[in-house]
Amino acid sequence: MAAPNPSSNSSTSKAAVSLPPRTKAANASASANSGSAAPTSAAPVWSLQAGPETSLNGNANAEVPLASKCDQHNRERTICCRELKGDDERSLVDPDVVRDIIIGLADGLTVPFGLCAGLSSLGSSRLVYIAGIAELVSGSLSMGVGGYLSAQAERDHYRYLKKNTRDRVKRSCAGEMEREVSAILSPLGIDDSISRRVAGSLLKVEATLPAPQAPPSIMSQCLKAIARKPRFSSSRDEERQALLAQSNDKDEDEKGLTAFLLKFGEGLEETTDLRLVMSALTIGFSYFLGGLIPLLPYFFVETAQQGLVISVIITGIVLILFGGFKTYYTGAAIGASGYAWGALSTLAVGGAAAAASFAIVKALPEENR
Repeated sequence: MAAPNPSSNSSTSKAAVSLPPRTKAANASASANSGSAAPTSAAPVWSLQAGPETSLNGNANAEVPLASKCDQHNRERTICCRELKGDDERSLVDPDVVRDIIIGLADGLTVPFGLCAGLSSLGSSRLVYIAGIAELVSGSLSMGVGGYLSAQAERDHYRYLKKNTRDRVKRSCAGEMEREVSAILSPLGIDDSISRRVAGSLLKVEATLPAPQAPPSIMSQCLKAIARKPRFSSSRDEERQALLAQSNDKDEDEKGLTAFLLKFGEGLEETTDLRLVMSALTIGFSYFLGGLIPLLPYFFVETAQQGLVISVIITGIVLILFGGFKTYYTGAAIGASGYAWGALSTLAVGGAAAAASFAIVKALPEENR
């Protein structure tokens, strides 16, 4: 009688540890083969394709797409997790657009309102709306130009940091880059081993990126767009492929270790040329619209005192509505008390500006008015 081979038993026990779980199909097959025997007495039959990453067609080597990894069928509910909504989920506006609207409307509702209130102490409604229109035009232009220059400064700052970061990545060793990636990911609870893998993948992508080129100026882009002749293809698929190719070229700057360090390490993203123009137009138009509201009553009354009373009432209502909607669409507060606080605080700021302007003009001597 031959002695048992210890190495064979050891390898069998080690292999049994990594066996995948038994499937229902395997249990049914074992029951059918055993005849009248109970399923529990059958020898364990394990499926080699029952791993956790088995695809829908049964291929164990192909991973399941992330979009299909939802256990909605394994729960009592039949709705996907992405379709579940919370108690207070709202569609928020782009924070950059909201910021520009708030800047324009807030200044437009306070500065011209304060100017009109101050000039109302002189008693001439014609003087109020003439000076108000002049202030609206000049204020809208200055606010729009200021918004454009502010966004341009942010873009120039981003491009400067991007160039310095790219040069630093090129001259630094892999260990230093791993430490920087770990410094960003470790506060989120990610292990150093995973951080090293992330850094390695980002360095590989960084090595495949093309050399950076100087971005074209806005004037050259406008002239190029005007001179471009319209071309129409007979197939929509060709147009779609061309758009996808342009999108892929544009997204090249958002890949690699440089983009990772800027976006997640510094919290910066590049400001597009369209964003520059939209910021200027949004701030300028919001300022003009906000300043026109307190100025309108002076066109329809004879005395400035009557226009001031109507302007105070209308502007107060608009400030309350503006404060409430601003609080709602920015997600600053939840509930009626939060919306009320946002509305009242906005009203207090606008009222304080108007009262201060009116008091200063009223306090001037008669010969200086």
